[in-house]
Amino acid sequence: MAEVNETPKPAEKSASEAGAEQPAGAEEPVSAEQPAGVQEGQAAEEVSKDARTWAMFCHLVGLAGIVIPVVGNIVGPLVIWQIKKDEYPFVDEQGKEAVNFQISMSIYGAISAILIFACVGALLLPAVYIVDVIFLLIAAVKANNGLHYRYPLCIRFIK
Repeated sequence: MAEVNETPKPAEKSASEAGAEQPAGAEEPVSAEQPAGVQEGQAAEEVSKDARTWAMFCHLVGLAGIVIPVVGNIVGPLVIWQIKKDEYPFVDEQGKEAVNFQISMSIYGAISAILIFACVGALLLPAVYIVDVIFLLIAAVKANNGLHYRYPLCIRFIK
């Protein structure tokens, strides 16, 4: 008896099998057929270059806190988000994320500053600043690539 090879050809593979072959950490935009629940690192649809650029600026302007301490990191993303939120839905989403994250980091920074008197804040305050900058840069790169990004450690004040 001859053996029958029943392995599917590449064109016959299902979408779930095709996704299983991608290397770990590979990110691919979600097609329009996927459910509405978009996860971090996935794009719901093609995002225009202008929307991606403005979303990136929403995240990067959080660095204004270096120039204008205490409020610059919140006011910068807030201004760009308010100006462009009606024009681009992607900027609306990413602007909310940027503002929420900067408010959260300001709260964490204030708590760390108070804890300096308990000798713990001297280590926490620089850590908060480093975490802020690192996640801000990651978010800016992801937004520039058109990917939806949700910050970890973020309290979502604005929904």
